[in-house]
Amino acid sequence: MSSSPVLFSPFHVKGLSLKNRIIMAPLYTGYANPDGTVSTLLLDHYRRMAASGAALIAVENATVDPTGAGTPSTLRVDDDSFIPSLARLARTIKDEGALAFQQINHTGKFAYVAEKAVPSPVQFGETVVKEMTLDEIDFTVEAFASAARHVKEAGFDGVEIHGGTGYLLVQFLSTRTNQRADAYGGPIENRMRFPLRVVDAVMERVGQDYPVGYRFQADEGLPDGLHPEETKILATELEKRGVAYLSVMAGTYDSFFLPEWIEMERNEAYMADYAGIIKRSVPRTPVITAGRIQTPGTANRILEEGTADLIGLARVLLADPLWPKKAEGKVLEPIVACEPSCSLCMIRTAQLKPLFCTRWSKKRREELLARIGETEENQQ
Repeated sequence: MSSSPVLFSPFHVKGLSLKNRIIMAPLYTGYANPDGTVSTLLLDHYRRMAASGAALIAVENATVDPTGAGTPSTLRVDDDSFIPSLARLARTIKDEGALAFQQINHTGKFAYVAEKAVPSPVQFGETVVKEMTLDEIDFTVEAFASAARHVKEAGFDGVEIHGGTGYLLVQFLSTRTNQRADAYGGPIENRMRFPLRVVDAVMERVGQDYPVGYRFQADEGLPDGLHPEETKILATELEKRGVAYLSVMAGTYDSFFLPEWIEMERNEAYMADYAGIIKRSVPRTPVITAGRIQTPGTANRILEEGTADLIGLARVLLADPLWPKKAEGKVLEPIVACEPSCSLCMIRTAQLKPLFCTRWSKKRREELLARIGETEENQQ
């Protein structure tokens, strides 16, 4: 396969030189140790991803506070004690020739705890979770800033704030989940106050020269949810602040399992149009798009048309870690495509099981399953 002149051209992000336009978008694996530290399984996974030829590896979300973890196997970055573990991960990625970013997050209503932090009351079975107080909002802003400092001290090249997938920052943005009557609710200018405070605090803590990316929710994929008419307003504010990039996505855990969403996400590059809408609002900010970009031809077309500046691969790179080298012609075997009708990776993580891909070779499947104590018969 011949190389693409755009896909494999260099690019610059906030003072960093990327060798090509391919980014590994964050993908939760469930491989972390139960205490939130980096396991050998996680190190091996990111070593493989970094050796793929992708220019930048954005590591799956690490929680800024234990109450904001989505699962018991989520990375933690909320204390100085996690820095040595994260430093090993950063070195592992960089030793393979890729840049390393660490995503930081608070899942809000999706947290794996009983006492959840949410912008407005939410019903969970028989329990109504109370809205965050102003002191709790201040505490969470500081938690993001502190986590970003830990990421920098661990040696990562940059940090990515998770403002997507319907997590806490999005829950403040959306009228679906934010019915507050104070300065954090009501018009979009108020609803985006919390995420913008997080960005400001993070940038102040790590310094203006340290790259701070933002995982950006363009649309919630729900009729009563966020849509680009409002998210474009946030995008322009983020550009004013000089974020390193916007990694644009659509959909949340409230929409991912709807039949219409499942049908849409089987299409190649199904999120690219959202990236294009946001890109037109932030011409000076690099935009990453993702969403089952299976072929180098599609990736190159997106870049040539100016829909996005960078291509994010998550499940596609999981299915075939040689995708970039095959796309460039360095490996002549055909690309192993992510199977559109298969959602095993998402099903397993939703069941709090370590991630697994049916497209892996039999040998790799057996090795992974042996390490996590499973067999082919009980993989689902």
